[in-house]
Amino acid sequence: MQASLDIGWLPLALFMLVLLVPLGISQLFRLKLGKTMLLAAARMTLQLILVGIYLKFLFNLESLWINLLWLFVMLIVGASAILGGAKLPKARLLLPLLFSLSISLLPLLALLLLALLQPIPVYQAQYLIPLAGMLLGNSLSGNILALQRLFNAFDEQQETYQGRLALGATPWQAALPFVQSALQQAMAPSIAAMSTMGLVTLPGMMTGQILGGSDPLIAVKYQVVIMLAILVMLSLSVAIALSLAVRQCLNKSGKLLIKQIDSAAKHA
Repeated sequence: MQASLDIGWLPLALFMLVLLVPLGISQLFRLKLGKTMLLAAARMTLQLILVGIYLKFLFNLESLWINLLWLFVMLIVGASAILGGAKLPKARLLLPLLFSLSISLLPLLALLLLALLQPIPVYQAQYLIPLAGMLLGNSLSGNILALQRLFNAFDEQQETYQGRLALGATPWQAALPFVQSALQQAMAPSIAAMSTMGLVTLPGMMTGQILGGSDPLIAVKYQVVIMLAILVMLSLSVAIALSLAVRQCLNKSGKLLIKQIDSAAKHA
């Protein structure tokens, strides 16, 4: 097995011309996504280059406190991105969501680093940061979907919810079917991906390791570990986030204290 081949900066720049295809589709079907796609591609490239430079520095430094600070920044940005994607106000939900992500991520990272991989030192940035990034990144869309589903249900099924309250249900009992539905929706894509992996798809991490020169069976072991960890992270973080959101956003009588930002704008 040989090490992965480098990609020159000029060939990479030329390869970006493939963006002409989705840009052409956007123009043909009048999707008005051209500017958004170009901005997203530019931001992605710049952000990844800056992160790549920083990670090279971080890997060489191997400082426990800097690694933990970077991890905390990742958690803050992740929680903020979830609330932004779900169009929910941050003032009431940022801390509960940060707690749900932290309590889901940190024990998993400890298990992976202390018991399974055992790098030396155990806080080695080469393992800590990519693992945290994969787990957080794969839980973002699930949390956004679940929170959107929950608050849409409060908006669209208000009569059903009020009927449960009138029959004597507590706010939590009345909201539980909404929580169950949101949790099912959030977990379904991950479960479906796991069931078809290896037959329909070759996952990104495994492909990257193979291209990097790793033995395919070693890549398989890492992929199994990561997929199981992602499912645990996703299910736990979404379950905690939904539970805290319900308790934080309903008063004792069951009245919803916040609305989604776009929903509030519609009713203004």
